[in-house]
Amino acid sequence: MSALKGHIAARIAAVGPISLADYMALCLMHPEMGYYVTRDPLGAAGDFTTAPEISQMFGELLGLCLAQSWLDQGRPTSFALAELGPGRGTLMADILRATKGVPGFHAGAHVHLVEASPTLREKQAQSINHARVTWHDRAEDLPDLPLFLVANEFFDALPIRQFQREGEGWRERVVGLRDDRLTIGLGGPVAPADLAHRLADTRDGDIVEICAPGRAIAQEIGTRIEARGGAALIVDYGDWRSLGDTFQAVQAHAPTDPLAAPGEADLTAHVDFEALAQAAPCAHARLIPQGTLLFRLGIEARKDALARKLTGAARDSHLAAFQRLTDPAEMGRLFKVLALHPTTLQPPPGFDP
Repeated sequence: MSALKGHIAARIAAVGPISLADYMALCLMHPEMGYYVTRDPLGAAGDFTTAPEISQMFGELLGLCLAQSWLDQGRPTSFALAELGPGRGTLMADILRATKGVPGFHAGAHVHLVEASPTLREKQAQSINHARVTWHDRAEDLPDLPLFLVANEFFDALPIRQFQREGEGWRERVVGLRDDRLTIGLGGPVAPADLAHRLADTRDGDIVEICAPGRAIAQEIGTRIEARGGAALIVDYGDWRSLGDTFQAVQAHAPTDPLAAPGEADLTAHVDFEALAQAAPCAHARLIPQGTLLFRLGIEARKDALARKLTGAARDSHLAAFQRLTDPAEMGRLFKVLALHPTTLQPPPGFDP
């Protein structure tokens, strides 16, 4: 039994079954044994690959989208250009490179990165070339400035709780022990206020997931955007409303049992975009697929421009990356994008009101 698995088992033995949220928090962010604390999980040698690592086009187009929003909002002279969960810093580096020709944008930008992993902070410091970069442990610590923010595959890794419908109430799905094995079981009857409205669209046995940290962060972001201006682009897999068990683990680029090796695999769940939109006290655009947004922002023209400079295997890899980002059978439909913006202003380019 690994050290972290032993730690979790001892806690369950002492206090009883724990929520999925507690389990995810321990697995991902334990200060000594947590998944994100102990490694760089990205790339071929890691467990998964994100869109910025697939192609520079992703970050370039999102960066120009934010820069156009900044122009549309009167070019504030001092603003926060922020990212939640910046990984290796690839996305922010691409954003900064793509926007360097926008007059005044870099001069006014203060880069703020919300990252709890010391390992990944080191990677980000190597990747991002900007005079003003500040790291934060929490979104609540972002400055009181106009906020132009991107979050790619950040909300899916926040701890969730799961509730299973039983009659006119719910029972929480929890992590317990059976013969020294971690297992999923059900707690006693509960009636969470957050799920009162879900009795209308669920049946006995249905599972609904709640992500309280996600709602709290969306509220923080939305409060700043509504008060000071800005925009947020939230990119993740999920849908408008949570339904079903989406708790999953990935190790070495393949699905694995999320209870088998705590701290050794990435744990995620699909994002409930409706909950984020409702938590943010600002306006939101209609949720759209990632592929749709990238096409609206001009990825085909950018793909062709880059392809003209490439030959052989490099060109083939570039075209395959375009396909992976946009094809409905790959990331194009599974990943969605939610835009937050001030109530009195139009959404960022590429989005419908």
